[in-house]
Amino acid sequence: MTLAAPPRVAVCGISLEASTFSPALTTAAMLAPRRGREVLDAWDFWRDGGTLADRAEWIGVLQARNIAGGAIPADDYASLKAEILAGLTAAVAEAPLDGLVLDIHGAASVVGLDDMEGDLALAVRAVVGPDCLISSGMDLHGNVSRTLAETVDLLTTYRTAPHVDWQETKERAARNLLDRLALPVGSRRPAKAWVPVPILLPGEMTSTRQEPATSLYARVPEIEALEGILDAGIWIGYPWADEPRNCAVVMAVGDDAELALSSAVDLAGELWERREEFGFVAPTGSLDEVLAAALASPVTPYFISDSGDNPTAGGAGDVTWTLAELLASQALAASGKRAIYASIPDAAGALAAQEAGVGADVHLTLGARVDDRPAPPVEVSGRVVAVVPGDDNLEVVVRTPYVDVVLTRRRRPYHLESDFTRLGLDPRSADIVVVKIGYLEPELFDMAADWMLALTPGGVDQHLARLGHRRIQRPMFPLDDVSSVDPVAGAVLFPGDTA
Repeated sequence: MTLAAPPRVAVCGISLEASTFSPALTTAAMLAPRRGREVLDAWDFWRDGGTLADRAEWIGVLQARNIAGGAIPADDYASLKAEILAGLTAAVAEAPLDGLVLDIHGAASVVGLDDMEGDLALAVRAVVGPDCLISSGMDLHGNVSRTLAETVDLLTTYRTAPHVDWQETKERAARNLLDRLALPVGSRRPAKAWVPVPILLPGEMTSTRQEPATSLYARVPEIEALEGILDAGIWIGYPWADEPRNCAVVMAVGDDAELALSSAVDLAGELWERREEFGFVAPTGSLDEVLAAALASPVTPYFISDSGDNPTAGGAGDVTWTLAELLASQALAASGKRAIYASIPDAAGALAAQEAGVGADVHLTLGARVDDRPAPPVEVSGRVVAVVPGDDNLEVVVRTPYVDVVLTRRRRPYHLESDFTRLGLDPRSADIVVVKIGYLEPELFDMAADWMLALTPGGVDQHLARLGHRRIQRPMFPLDDVSSVDPVAGAVLFPGDTA
């Protein structure tokens, strides 16, 4: 008996979360594209010896990824897209593809283009043909346009924020694809219910650590477990881009089309009914209010989120507003407490501090090279106490009288205790730790004796009304009066092979 050959499955994509309210740009080089075998080696499950490695002939094409940032220049996107299509064309010339994993985030933006993921999906579909099944595992802060929902056969998304299930979700997208490819031709493509919901909220108000997101997202696996349903998801959406697709979306995918539609509509209705319950994951305030609370706190370390320039949400990372306020704070200076500030990227400043060396006193002009709208470059005078070069970065600590300033050559997030300790800083014994972040990532959350979220300016301002959305669908909660809105009026059923 001759065993059937494993399905041929290609892997490609561009993954980015991009703020259109930031002047930053994310170039093709910054997206650090992987090619060929490197694409597969990025995930354990289809790497050699992985749980799915032997279930398909995996073909790595190109996958580009970076932390959140600004929009991709049109020419850079065109070059990456062209390389993906050329790679797929070459793969199809060898033999037809049975499946494709489109590895995307869902909130990428391209200068002059409203729906990068939808555009890429359509282009990929044109090459691989109508019979190739396409699957994608996305970030719940991504967007699912009608184009993307219609073009991709299998969509799933994270179910936690912070995203502790990101690897699980990527593997689920691949496994769902393989399971469907094991079915007879003509019964592989499931029905898809797509329900856009006119809600636009930041992740810091929709964390699954707290209600109502905790119980709303708990409904997702319950729906998935229903007979005739393959998957379900809530995409809460990305609020820091001004594009018509930006809003929440609920989807259910399965062979029972009517059940998929009713399940998605019911969950979307529940999301809508509970919209007023969403609130920030921590107490919030202006920087003055938050700093006053930190200085008065009897417990340490006290964490402050400098949320408006969060690089992992799409901020430029080099907004100096909060750092300038800290350095000028008479209350901090008089308190006897010290703060760690992580971080401010400035290539020239980092290189100058490295050249001066540990122990040297320096005077540096830092930041606002990309985003100078909230504040100009900041003057920092202090002693260099650490210089840590890396493969693709350089990190420096400049000690001022009451703030240890973390300075980097390239912008980067500080989410782990080791991010600080390898610089000679001990965040556990610090009085105040200020990080450019929204909700605290798990290690920082567990470390914080207390924390607040400062509503600071920047390209990912938590105060959405200050940003000035002009191109999203209106009315939109919480920006408009939505008292007369039918939240599920836009529901669409794509019948798949059940038609």
